[in-house]
Amino acid sequence: MFLSCGDALFDLFEVQDGRGPASVALEGRVGGSPLNVALGLARLGHPSAFFTKVSGDLFGRRIRAFMQDEGIDQRFLVPTTRGTTLAVVSLTPEGTPHYDFHIEGTADRSIEVADVPEHFPDDLSAIHIASYSTVTEPTASALLHLIGQESGRRFISYDPNIRATIEPDLDLWRERMARILPKATLVKASEEDLQQIHPGRSLDSVLSDWMSAGPAIALVTRGENGAIAATAGGHEVQLPGVAVTVVDTVGAGDTFQAAALAFLSERGRLSREGVTAMSPAELEELVGFAIRAAAITCGRRGADLPRRADLGLQPLA
Repeated sequence: MFLSCGDALFDLFEVQDGRGPASVALEGRVGGSPLNVALGLARLGHPSAFFTKVSGDLFGRRIRAFMQDEGIDQRFLVPTTRGTTLAVVSLTPEGTPHYDFHIEGTADRSIEVADVPEHFPDDLSAIHIASYSTVTEPTASALLHLIGQESGRRFISYDPNIRATIEPDLDLWRERMARILPKATLVKASEEDLQQIHPGRSLDSVLSDWMSAGPAIALVTRGENGAIAATAGGHEVQLPGVAVTVVDTVGAGDTFQAAALAFLSERGRLSREGVTAMSPAELEELVGFAIRAAAITCGRRGADLPRRADLGLQPLA
């Protein structure tokens, strides 16, 4: 089983309805980077659970209903009367999302250390954390406590997924990354993220630093230019992107992450030792699979992640 933790919100997409500037039409969809990863894993046939606080408001009730429909295990959800985080999403002409967050004091930003379970089921193999939950308190400290408690026993997956509109202090993002990386088995970031927190640095130098910090595998997504991967086994591969008619890129990075985790699980590589032992050919296959999955999401509206059939895969036994 995979456990994703943290962000659980509603994306409210601007809809062009032709009524002029005096009105705004919005289309709401469940979102949040780690929740998207939980969705992606569930749609790829892997047992997937989620840990966060969830509101009892309209949006929180819809989030629970969504998890029910998608088969995401809710046993680790913590109920709260706080409101649900909302992200108003407008798109550039190229389909790149711009976010305005309504987030102060909301449910997924209010997880306390005391809310972290002391024990997890034996079948929990991997934990994923990501995005603003890792830098906004008290949730950030709770998640750091969680992975500190479980690191060494579980595969830890991490995506900083920088959201400077929520937390503009990039030094805080850097400090938190420095604390999480030694506990992580896999780290993934977008090239755009790295340009924000490591301006002027080459991708190779960042990957080298990541490997020195502790993860067994590091992945950098580069949009239409594909992705780069490096492992503690000394291998590095770079693959180009897949041509696709982009509707928007919402959820593409999360799709890449979920696909990479699913690949490692299905190949028996979901461990530090398993990742380190991967051959260059196997690493290239992982990156290619994750790129293909992300391309499917880019061809759809919002974080509509692919199922196994979309990728030509048979159901898991």
